[in-house]
Amino acid sequence: MNWEAWQQSWDRQQELYMPDREERFRVMLELVEASGGKSPRVLDLACGTGTISRRLFARLPEATSVAVDRDPTLLAMARGSFDGDQRIEFVTADLEEPGWAAGLGAEPFDAVLTATAMHWLQPAPLAQVFTDLLPLLRPGGVFINADHMPDPETPMLNALDESIQRAHQEHARAAGARDWDEWWVEVGADSALTAEFAASRSIFDNREPGVPQPLDWHLARLREAGFAEVGVAWRSVTDAVVVAIR
Repeated sequence: MNWEAWQQSWDRQQELYMPDREERFRVMLELVEASGGKSPRVLDLACGTGTISRRLFARLPEATSVAVDRDPTLLAMARGSFDGDQRIEFVTADLEEPGWAAGLGAEPFDAVLTATAMHWLQPAPLAQVFTDLLPLLRPGGVFINADHMPDPETPMLNALDESIQRAHQEHARAAGARDWDEWWVEVGADSALTAEFAASRSIFDNREPGVPQPLDWHLARLREAGFAEVGVAWRSVTDAVVVAIR
């Protein structure tokens, strides 16, 4: 199996929707290094194919990662890509289930990182995840969430941004990028991923989708969860990188 090809395919599909995706990762990892040094212990939350951990190790080779997700297909790609790498451990867990963090061990994390994943959760379970994360971090540790956080108070600006994004997507598709649905069709056509694909579909096909919450909602829920300080490290029209410090 060419796991690297799947990683690159995933990246191109995600960049179709987020042309500034790498800039978000740069901001996140700069904060991790500033707060946790050269060898941080990181929780890669809702890790998908391991995108964050790949970039973490490229920047900080002495870092270690515990990567958590529930999607069998994306976890298979992640495990295959990191096969033999002792710096990363994978845990299968559903963030909406009580006790999801039980398999992470007792050692605290320097940072918890997640990107474009938390908006899949409903508001109440997401707020609970914020509460669950606080005791997993060492004092001074950081939780960094890069996600869709649109501002409902700026509908005209949001419309302009939507037009910009459509134009970007048209150019990307013309250059061969796959969208979300097309990418999953390709996964389903790969006979080596038949079991994982079927398992993913059984989990997600009938799942009620979450709704992205505004930036102020995230800041308020993180404060309520008990974080000492919360703020914004990066912002576009509809997305943000939010940082919460224990």
